[in-house]
Amino acid sequence: MKGSAQKFLNKAIRNNGKPRIINIDKSGANTAGIKTWNKRSFTRKKIKIRQVKYLNNMIEQDHRSIKRRILISTGFKEFESAQRTLARIEIINIIRKNQILKPKSSTFKTFCALAS
Repeated sequence: MKGSAQKFLNKAIRNNGKPRIINIDKSGANTAGIKTWNKRSFTRKKIKIRQVKYLNNMIEQDHRSIKRRILISTGFKEFESAQRTLARIEIINIIRKNQILKPKSSTFKTFCALAS
């Protein structure tokens, strides 16, 4: 498990850059992978680990509305249509929760700005 967590972390850092903090659940493999990366990196700034015991539960709860909307349909035929639909549902949830720093004048304009 530690090896796969290490490979995933290396790939994520290579694709997205090194984060300052990583939020993880109480998984031992993820913790070991991050600690190994910190030992092997030659930079002074290490990745901080923030462990949340019920992180998976919070993520599942946040995606409950997406599951409810997807359950109505039988599924997706193509990956692109699934990606677009899920992205739009996420945007709607972000707007609904007021998680936008600078909202436009209306909800529709905010959605259009984020979706483009």
